[in-house]
Amino acid sequence: MFPMKKNRFNFWMLLALLGGGIIGFIDLPFAQRAAEVLSKLFINMLKLISLPMIFLAIVSTLTRMNSLSEAGTLLKKILKYTIATTLIAATIGMVLFLIIHPVKLGMTEGEVVPTQGSYLTFLIKIIPENPIEPFLENNVLGMAFLAAIFSIAVLKLPRNQGDLLRDFFGASFAALLKITSALIHLMPIGILAFTIQFVHSMKGSGEQLQQLILYGLCVIGANLIQGFIVLPLLVKLKGGSPLRTARAMLPALTMAFFSKSSNATLPLALDCAKNRLGVSDKTASFSLPLCSIINMNGCAAFILITLFFVCGSQGIVFSPMQMIPWVFLASFAAIGNAGVPMGCFFLTTAFLIGMGVPVEMMGIILPLYSLFDMVETALNVWSDSCITAVVDQEVKDATVPQNVTI
Repeated sequence: MFPMKKNRFNFWMLLALLGGGIIGFIDLPFAQRAAEVLSKLFINMLKLISLPMIFLAIVSTLTRMNSLSEAGTLLKKILKYTIATTLIAATIGMVLFLIIHPVKLGMTEGEVVPTQGSYLTFLIKIIPENPIEPFLENNVLGMAFLAAIFSIAVLKLPRNQGDLLRDFFGASFAALLKITSALIHLMPIGILAFTIQFVHSMKGSGEQLQQLILYGLCVIGANLIQGFIVLPLLVKLKGGSPLRTARAMLPALTMAFFSKSSNATLPLALDCAKNRLGVSDKTASFSLPLCSIINMNGCAAFILITLFFVCGSQGIVFSPMQMIPWVFLASFAAIGNAGVPMGCFFLTTAFLIGMGVPVEMMGIILPLYSLFDMVETALNVWSDSCITAVVDQEVKDATVPQNVTI
């Protein structure tokens, strides 16, 4: 969005929040019925795009990697740190959720969804019997597995055939993004409806608000731990200065926080990395654009925490062993989230729908997502910067012995 359009959008979002709060507090029967219809339509739209979004996000992202194969060593270093930091972010989210435990079973009214089988059954369902089954049964794990093996197969095809499929799935994903963009423009209407229902359901119930606050602390806390401890430690262990890196990248981090867009921040991030941090032009020009596509630390933590929170509110409990696969799935879904507006929110909703979990709670979380998005975007750009600094240092160190004469 352009600045004027973004300001106008934020105005309507704020107006929807205030209006929904007032109408929900007044408790008008007609408004309640209208809110129920609007929220139902909004949720139906989310269900319509849910599984196709995950499938196309994974396929379009993984198959696009093939065009970077010439970068060899540099690509491997970037992918290594991207995957590692994203997995760490998701793991931190899981640990914080277990420590804070922000949800009590049955926090929301509605049908309790039982857990589906044993852990062995959970693993068996990852591999479907046929390629159509995951979409018909909303088996999100099977669909993700299908997308992964299909992407690998595309990468093994001759160049002309591979390019044809990459273009097809890339165009399909772009078309789906147009649908999500239209849905985002309707977001104030959805927020108005969800806020009316939220305020109405919370009247006289402080427990639900308390659980939402604890949930928010989990999400923000996971981002802060990743940003202030894990990433600086990575830079320090690789011989860099976290404080110097932060000072050099501060303009880009500030813009990321307020713009909520990694792509919009990329030109400034490149300038800061080259001219303020001293990263080589070759490394910065390759690493930062790639990281802005696949490095989503904040998104991984949000997906994991929100999934456990919403499931817990519906009476679904995960054992630690059942949580571990979701750390990997949330991480790779975050990597596949490249370029999706509000992608973390939509992908989390898609996972819940695929598990058969009611997603009304996502409507309550939606008004909070604006703050989460600001923090997550700043963390993503900070992670991009740290990985770029580390990779550049490794590349420079690798060239030193070649210049030493004995």
